[in-house]
Amino acid sequence: RFAASQGIGCVHEVNAPHIAPFDDLALIAELTSSEPLPTVVGYWGELFGGDADAEAVSGYAGDLNVDGSIGSHTAYLRDAYADAPTRGYGYLNAEQIGKHVAYCTERTLQAGFHVIGDAALDAVVDGLRRASAEVGREELIRCRHRLEHVEMPSAEVTDTIAELGVVASVQPAFDAAWGAAGQLYEQRLGTRAQRMNPFASFHDAGVVLAFGSDSPVTPMNPWAGVRAAVFHSNRDERLDVRTAFDAATVGGHRAGRRDDAGVLTPGSPATYAVWEAPTPLDRGLPNLTSDGPLPSCVSTVVDGAPIFSTSEGQR
Repeated sequence: RFAASQGIGCVHEVNAPHIAPFDDLALIAELTSSEPLPTVVGYWGELFGGDADAEAVSGYAGDLNVDGSIGSHTAYLRDAYADAPTRGYGYLNAEQIGKHVAYCTERTLQAGFHVIGDAALDAVVDGLRRASAEVGREELIRCRHRLEHVEMPSAEVTDTIAELGVVASVQPAFDAAWGAAGQLYEQRLGTRAQRMNPFASFHDAGVVLAFGSDSPVTPMNPWAGVRAAVFHSNRDERLDVRTAFDAATVGGHRAGRRDDAGVLTPGSPATYAVWEAPTPLDRGLPNLTSDGPLPSCVSTVVDGAPIFSTSEGQR
């Protein structure tokens, strides 16, 4: 319901054996089909060969952890952290990743990985290449596999995920919270922080971008995410408002392998949000000046059915 009040009509829900039982995904699906709520795309994070019902989830591997996080010094790096004598931890190697991606591809399932550090991304790209050699590049592209976070990619990593049609599911609010000079990323990584979250580089390479929040890590606030991408701490990695808006709307649906959603055209699902903009619009988009107020949601509609309206209060 809170997501609906933020103009969100589709939520990507990640579950895994260490989080909750697999049946929870079915319960969520039942709830969202019987009440006015956002659509939920379910992901199950389990290494290949588990007992999950593949037909019940969009991704058999919704968020397999290849490494940890920058803040906890557990993201897996090529070189040691600037403030600790460790390189973090890699939880999956290239062979495991490759086998898993091949397994998912053969079953037309979407594989996905939580991956942040440059060394972890090296392992993922190696694994993707192994899977491509085994099952074929076109088959791999067809499955539209996804990577969560992708914060420290090399140019080679960026080019490879673009070539293989892998979606970058990223969180612009991470840069807004920790990317500025003197903040967490610079404390942990030194000058390497300047190359993190390269949204413009992804876009220029042809990588499909999907913006999210990783809630509760950062709040569900789509316009804040768009603004964070437009005012990235690295000027070279800033996106224009239209591109960032597309990543926050169309991109999320593409990440969920829904190609008919995210736009309002004849024949597309009537899923949209109505916003009150605090400033005049410029070509249909609000002024996102970094210190100005953001648009507020007036109503949210999913498949033609209202799920939130300020005239009725939060539903």
